[in-house]
Amino acid sequence: MRGDRLRIFTGTAHPQLARDICSHMGTPLGDSTLEPFPDGEINLKVDCDVRGADVFVVQPTCPPVHVNLFELLSFIDCLKRASADRITAVIPYYGYARKDRKDEGRVPINAKLVADLLTTAGADRVVSVDLHAAQIQGFFDIPVDHLFARPVLMDKMRALGAEKPVVVSPDVGGTKLARAYAKELGTEIAIVDKRRLSGSETIVENVVGEVKDRDVVLVDDMVSTGGSISGAARIMKERGARRVFIVASHAVLCGSAVEKLEACPAERCLFTDSIPPKEGLPEKIEMVSIAPLLARAIDRIHRSESVSSLFDPDARL
Repeated sequence: MRGDRLRIFTGTAHPQLARDICSHMGTPLGDSTLEPFPDGEINLKVDCDVRGADVFVVQPTCPPVHVNLFELLSFIDCLKRASADRITAVIPYYGYARKDRKDEGRVPINAKLVADLLTTAGADRVVSVDLHAAQIQGFFDIPVDHLFARPVLMDKMRALGAEKPVVVSPDVGGTKLARAYAKELGTEIAIVDKRRLSGSETIVENVVGEVKDRDVVLVDDMVSTGGSISGAARIMKERGARRVFIVASHAVLCGSAVEKLEACPAERCLFTDSIPPKEGLPEKIEMVSIAPLLARAIDRIHRSESVSSLFDPDARL
């Protein structure tokens, strides 16, 4: 029984997702007051009793990253000091995940730093969706439940009626993800071989695999500036693809990303709502809710039931 021990809170990053999760679970959203001081510092108060409670804080660390991250840390610290029994940070989108290693001299490993901050603040458990690198789980000394949005996105993809689909990774690093999607669709993969010139500029050197006269499903874990994925969509059409679909977990969509996606030849772009959708998105960009997935995970964790079935791409909600 959930009883009075379950509490779900949210910061300002994505309150709608938290409300959707609570709606699926039939649980009210916890009361809190979060207002900035005039100088921008966070002023937080939890307005209900949490002593001995099993508490979940839903907060993606999406832009503005530092504000949303510190809100999450403040919530965890506040709940710990209020004697919550267990605190689970539900982070649908884990910011700073791209800095997961020292790929050159004199750079930080920010994904590890964020893990340390969450643990030091008092988190007992973390739930996240489609981490940029699975090994980030190893940065934590507390349990991490790494969920996959793939089944949710593929259900929507199948409804679009792709014919002779081929799953394409926009870079070599995404091959493992592409294989997982290809297994879900029962098809082959292709890979765009590109070379990065800078943080925002890449050039395509080759395409490994056959895409001619086939419907292409371009998959990635996140779309940030939109340059790579929209460029890959154009390459697919140049190589004879019938239709192109873009499927990604996290719609970061910085700068002119929306304009790039709207202008690219992809017929539909599917994202989850791990990050709050931007205003006025074009019709071709569609958001798929992960609230049922997260609600199911929270419910199982609260009941001390296995969450491992949610790691299974064959699992259905």
